Amino acid sequence: MLQPATRDTRALSGPTRLAHLFMSQFIQPGDLAVDATCGNGHDTLLLANLVGPSGRVWAFDVQERAISATSRRLGQAGMAERVELILGGHESLAEQVPTPVRGVMFNLGYLPGGDRSIITRPKTTRTALDQALSLLLPGGILAVTAYPGHAGGDCEEEMLREWSATLPQPLFHAWRMGQVNTPPGAPYLILIQKAA
Repeated sequence: MLQPATRDTRALSGPTRLAHLFMSQFIQPGDLAVDATCGNGHDTLLLANLVGPSGRVWAFDVQERAISATSRRLGQAGMAERVELILGGHESLAEQVPTPVRGVMFNLGYLPGGDRSIITRPKTTRTALDQALSLLLPGGILAVTAYPGHAGGDCEEEMLREWSATLPQPLFHAWRMGQVNTPPGAPYLILIQKAA
């Protein structure tokens, strides 16, 4: 059975926990990774823990509040030096990340506890997803936690469905995972693996 990599993972639920469990199986010490939407820093901290002191994580967010929260979380865990925090949109991922990476995480929607009018958008998210795939090493994974139930989430869900369904086989393996005993609009995980 997959085991969580950090205490923070145990505190999470649903598709975010599932994304953490998958990442903990693929990301190794010394790897490079990206958190495309750092939010409150849970995914960034997981990645920093997994890559270890010899690895590197790039973490993006458009909100100063998110960058500050992530910075505090990393500092408290003694992992700040492993992460480059970038105040900017994930659509600039290819410009900011200079080398191929083992894993990329997206946690879409809005910042929990923040301004719910500031959300990820289909156009910039699509650009970022394409860039993330081009940065993935063979065998690397991309995890996207989607929240279609918020205002604007339905448009992003439609984009994700079309985008993931058209990824070329056998270059990419794409899965959609979500609970079957939840109402429509519940969060779910899309997991993409680049063929080795």
